[in-house]
Amino acid sequence: MNPATALATVLVDELLRCGMTDAVLAPGSRSAPLALALHAADQAGRVRLHVRIDERSASFLGLGLAKRSGRPVALVCTSGTASANFHPAVIEAHESGVPLIVLTADRPPELRQTGANQTIDQVKLYGTAARWSTEIGVPENRPGMVAYWRSLVSRAWGLAQAPVPGPVHLNAAFREPLIPTATRRGASRWTATRRGRGRRCGRRRRARCCTSRRRGAGSWWWATGR
Repeated sequence: MNPATALATVLVDELLRCGMTDAVLAPGSRSAPLALALHAADQAGRVRLHVRIDERSASFLGLGLAKRSGRPVALVCTSGTASANFHPAVIEAHESGVPLIVLTADRPPELRQTGANQTIDQVKLYGTAARWSTEIGVPENRPGMVAYWRSLVSRAWGLAQAPVPGPVHLNAAFREPLIPTATRRGASRWTATRRGRGRRCGRRRRARCCTSRRRGAGSWWWATGR
């Protein structure tokens, strides 16, 4: 499992653990990992996924769902101006006290302020209209990352409801590959570690890696909750 897929899977899984029942997706290229994770959860009957092509329509649908249920609804979109189109609904949620979890996909930091396509400054994009805003950071294969991701989602879920309900913003930067990659025998080449720090193995070997592996390294850490 590549880092982008792992992050998206963990984010969606933790939202479901917190009690999310509905999510609204405005699909795009950079948000593909989140879209695939939500689709898998929808197919498993864990969440009701609503897909809308237009970001403004998607955001107001999520606003209505959250207002009716009183439970946070996840809004997901791709990078660039797509995230800006959520702003009117975020303001409405702020003024009306409606809980929303806004998940915006983003380009990695090295592509920002370089003229890259669909890349804008999304950090604290919604200003004071968001109860809380944070950048998750580019996912990397390092110990403790899954616990960190889960803690962010858990905090966002709580702050969307108390002390005053409203929208919170999680900005997730993804590097390619954005879709699941095939691995030999289910093992990921990103699970090699060296002296406790996540690194890619510099040599290619068929049966073993030149760096030490933790027990259970055949699957990515999200599955074990590490």
